[in-house]
Amino acid sequence: MSIQWKGVMPAVTTQFTVNDKLDLDLFKINIKAQLDAGVHGIVLGGTLGEASTLTDEEKRILTRETVALVDGNVPVLINIAEQTTKAAIALAKTAEEDGAKGLMMLPPMRYKASDVEIVEYFKAVANNTSLPIMIYNNPIDYILKVTLDMFEELLQACPNIEAVKESSRDTTNITRIKNRFGDRLAIMTGVDTLALESLVLGADGWVAGLVDAFPAETVAIYELVKAGRIQEAISIYRWFMPLLELDIHPKLVQYIKLASVHTKIGAEYVRAPRLVLKGEERIRIEKVITDALKVKPTLPEYKNLSILA
Repeated sequence: MSIQWKGVMPAVTTQFTVNDKLDLDLFKINIKAQLDAGVHGIVLGGTLGEASTLTDEEKRILTRETVALVDGNVPVLINIAEQTTKAAIALAKTAEEDGAKGLMMLPPMRYKASDVEIVEYFKAVANNTSLPIMIYNNPIDYILKVTLDMFEELLQACPNIEAVKESSRDTTNITRIKNRFGDRLAIMTGVDTLALESLVLGADGWVAGLVDAFPAETVAIYELVKAGRIQEAISIYRWFMPLLELDIHPKLVQYIKLASVHTKIGAEYVRAPRLVLKGEERIRIEKVITDALKVKPTLPEYKNLSILA
């Protein structure tokens, strides 16, 4: 399957038991909820997946289990967030062996690389895999920025670099990318609180976070926007916003996992050094979640809108 860079692709959480083991049964429940809602891909090993705490073998188990579960219906992508080029190439290789259909890639971690070093890092991985790649541009959280000039060089050198997860939080960057690269570089918005605006401005899809707890609502917004039913999408989006703001906090993993407990498709267990929420913070976040659930909107029929139209 070649990847169509469009639609909603959840950056899924990794489910753990109370004893800090992979909870594959609950993980499968969450993935099935995503598929039932109509998502267009699955992204493993992002920040929400707590990838930095996973062993290499755990990553491979999650990849294989997800590939088997989706059964070719949507592509499975693996995030690469490594400290060395050698490790990144190795992860790309095992991801391909395990059945992944694409990669999401951050610049090198921990070392503040120069623009030249970042470009060479991406080139090295791209030239050592046949998988299509989405570059994750998030200078707010990860310091390093992938500029348009850097993309220019990468797109000329690496045909399998096909998309960007645009998380600069500057929506004008969508227009800059479109003006410069046209359809050569697909755009997946990566910030939940700017998703609708980004889609209206021309983003092709949405790598989402709160989708882990609210898959149908997330996909409905995407499908309604793409069908031109903007006011309906805005209505859902306004209801969703207090929840979406949980995605732009350092504790987004704990917050979104707690939300998924309330929607019965996830557990709150996280891997240390993260800790489950307690005290006033837990009360405050649970109130955001329960207040939203009390007025949860009835969704229109959002699947197959292009066919229904």
